[in-house]
Amino acid sequence: MPQPDLVIFDCDGVLVDSGIIAARIEAELLTSAGYEISPEELAETYAGLTFKDIMMRVEEKSAIPFQVSLIDRAEELVDRKLRSDVRAIEGVREAVAAVAVPRCICSNSRSERIEFMLEKVHLLPFFAGRIFSAMETPTGKTKPAPDVFLFAAEKLNAKPENTFVIEDSVHGVAGARATGMRVIGFTGAGHSYPGHADALTEAGAETVIRRWAELKSVIAALSEWSADA
Repeated sequence: MPQPDLVIFDCDGVLVDSGIIAARIEAELLTSAGYEISPEELAETYAGLTFKDIMMRVEEKSAIPFQVSLIDRAEELVDRKLRSDVRAIEGVREAVAAVAVPRCICSNSRSERIEFMLEKVHLLPFFAGRIFSAMETPTGKTKPAPDVFLFAAEKLNAKPENTFVIEDSVHGVAGARATGMRVIGFTGAGHSYPGHADALTEAGAETVIRRWAELKSVIAALSEWSADA
């Protein structure tokens, strides 16, 4: 593979430092509803999942019944905080601009949220028309289901085996690997934790980067390795 067909970026915790913002709000809501959890624990265990899926997993684990209205409340509070506070991760603009092949976003967030975050941090022009929200695909299945990655590859005429995915969560890595895509883990966001890189590697990431300055050389090296293999 002299060069990939497509490079897929996750959004939350990869392009924008939104994961820790959401984790703080969601942890507070769950704690208030009877399940005590810290933002750090929530981020480590459930990063990459929608709040609906987080709530369902916690409910199953704890046997605490949550009100469905908690989902809408979380969406409202997180959106409000992201509109005011979200920031791009350092170096991401230059890294994205340096990707010379087609690029897109595959995320569990709603497309509306992705777009307002990217617009706020001036990244939207890089991905306009190539934003894929898992919940808005034909199946509506969110990560760790692989559906959003396959949908994006089909729409952009990319072979999964010739596609790179940059992911910050175990659930995202697992979904991408299930398609046969090659995954680069990313640990440069505010919700990163001790052992994060090891967790991404164990989930299937070929390598893990912490700084965006590493991306271009890593893709080139992995592409060459594939060609020589």
